[in-house]
Amino acid sequence: MKWKEITVNTSEEGVEIVLARFDMLGIQQVSIIQGMDEIEQLLRSAEKYWDYADEAAMNKQPAVQAYVSDVPENEGVEEAVRASMEELKTIGEGLRLDLGSLEISVRTVDEEDWANNWKQYFKPTEVGEKLLVCPTWEEVPEGNTRAVLRIDPGMAFGTGTHHTTRMCLELLEKHIKPGDIVADLGCGSGILSIAASLMGAEETYAIDIDPVAARVAEENALLNEVDLSKYRIRIGDILSDKEFRNEVSKLKYDIVLANIVASVIIAFAPVFPMLLKKNGLLITSGIIDDRLDEVLSALRSVGLTVLEVKNGEGWRAVLARN
Repeated sequence: MKWKEITVNTSEEGVEIVLARFDMLGIQQVSIIQGMDEIEQLLRSAEKYWDYADEAAMNKQPAVQAYVSDVPENEGVEEAVRASMEELKTIGEGLRLDLGSLEISVRTVDEEDWANNWKQYFKPTEVGEKLLVCPTWEEVPEGNTRAVLRIDPGMAFGTGTHHTTRMCLELLEKHIKPGDIVADLGCGSGILSIAASLMGAEETYAIDIDPVAARVAEENALLNEVDLSKYRIRIGDILSDKEFRNEVSKLKYDIVLANIVASVIIAFAPVFPMLLKKNGLLITSGIIDDRLDEVLSALRSVGLTVLEVKNGEGWRAVLARN
């Protein structure tokens, strides 16, 4: 399948706002390019596609990449993104927000090409005290004594290298108990839900609105020899589909994972108590510093108790109890 890769150059402050804009347009397949190695690779691989390709103008700032299938019904998506970013520039100037250049590049890629791009900077990564996240195309380092989680992101997102995912994994490792029932909202590649299964969860539910993410999560679960009778994948929109929300919330969870973005976490806040057992734990991340207070306020307003806030290079993860 061919995909349109839409890349928006932004800033640390602008990352989440651009993500929210893509979400408003119904674009769910998104990835954050943030670490310096990733930014350097982006500059090398996409330079000729940028409207203004001068590296000095780009200032080596973060970017958000979105993917939409290259089919006739998506013909107007690129124009909609450009219009949205122009509107965002005006809003940012009015509010004196540093959103970066918001310049856009668009190119058509094969699914295989996208996966190969990841391979250039996705290496085996130690997470927490006991876990090694290792891509399928890399060898496990000699002498490794950690549990190995094999992952191939495919066209979904989540590799364990970004601070948001790493902090979730660290909190999960610290608090999960054998026999726990775990839900992962917005499962992406399945990395968090698979890690929960490997760490002793009795049942794990990987939930996503995107069928592509669900497919990739299942493939990665099989890759890690996770028992699919105890690893359940659910596709649906918890926020807008009441029937699906009721179905998912029938079973109460010891731990709910939500590595998404602040605006979605805030929208999910009333749903979290519906999903959690009494004293159940919420582990959520994808929160930039500037939105932390809003997220904490939303969680507390529905009766959750904030137990811990982790910080990772401008991103926050929150541990809360029902």
